[in-house]
Amino acid sequence: MDWMEASEEQMRRERQKARELRNSQWWKNRIASGICHYCGKKVAPRDLTLDHIVPLVRGGRSSKGNCVPACKECNSQKQHLLPVEWEAYLEKLRQG
Repeated sequence: MDWMEASEEQMRRERQKARELRNSQWWKNRIASGICHYCGKKVAPRDLTLDHIVPLVRGGRSSKGNCVPACKECNSQKQHLLPVEWEAYLEKLRQG
């Protein structure tokens, strides 16, 4: 892959921030609806994962504006894709 790799120290800091976000009331409120940000499926709130819209390895940050609840399937499929790269997969989901 040809994106700029984040430094190990930067990744460590961002992962720590993500852990803190997952323990926050803000995150608990975000997952309470049980709806995946990407596919819109209703799942148990405990089954939602925290996904970085712009992945950490692609320069994303662990901030409220870059973190969304995602079902495990979407999070696994998305991996390190940017939103524009991920759009083709989402379109396929919408078409059923």
